[in-house]
Amino acid sequence: MMAPALYSGLVTHHRLRPRVHRLAYRIYSLLLDLDRLEEFDSRLRWFSLDRFNLFSFHRRDRGDGSGRPLREQVEAAMRAGGVEPDGGRIFLLTMPRLLGWAFNPISVYYCCRCSGELAALLYEVDNTFGERHAYMIPVEDAEEGEVRQACRKQLHVSPFMNMELDYGFRLRAPDENLSLAIDVSDPAGLLLTAHYRARRLELNDANLLRLFFSIPLLTLRVVGGIHWEALKLWRKGVGLRAKPPPPEQFLTIVQAGAPRPVPQHRVPAHDQH
Repeated sequence: MMAPALYSGLVTHHRLRPRVHRLAYRIYSLLLDLDRLEEFDSRLRWFSLDRFNLFSFHRRDRGDGSGRPLREQVEAAMRAGGVEPDGGRIFLLTMPRLLGWAFNPISVYYCCRCSGELAALLYEVDNTFGERHAYMIPVEDAEEGEVRQACRKQLHVSPFMNMELDYGFRLRAPDENLSLAIDVSDPAGLLLTAHYRARRLELNDANLLRLFFSIPLLTLRVVGGIHWEALKLWRKGVGLRAKPPPPEQFLTIVQAGAPRPVPQHRVPAHDQH
């Protein structure tokens, strides 16, 4: 069963075309219960809600920027996707602010029913241009606990990627381990696969301090890493794409029952590192 926690692990990317490119970075994330944010603010010395600390989470950093409570925003998106909320927990997987600095390439809301089963997933994607787009996808089935979903890309993320791409998501509800995979495909097949694998740590002050010193300045390292990998792709001869305007709407809804083609081409297991 999901519960608030820290997750520490490894993000890997494997690009197949037009040049092979791999990367791997150690990162960590928070899994937060949207109904218990104040509890952790009062209990933890090194974590604060909506104010400066070594680690913090600011509610304005997520969502559509309207200022509405995050639960209200997520439940509205669920209804738009044909899923009626029943008061179940909503967990948010995201990287914390670190010394006041925040950047999250992707954050995931796990929307649960009162029974504990996943009802929907909301993916919030941020780019380095200060833009954000969200994808709400109902959970209709899970094969041996793995949820597979897909949608059309709407937000420009990388200057080395076209807009005419499909995302395929593969993930499980976080427990002792976390697994989140994203396959990026074009009409020719699989273009890139990204995977975040992590293990659960108790959300306490000792683990926060240990992660702070073992992976220093995480959010700055993430932004720096994005630009460093972009430079390496450019030197390999991968062409740049012009940046299009952001989508007019913040949210893309994938209606329950809509066709969701999942990429069939996969990177062999021994290459996913």
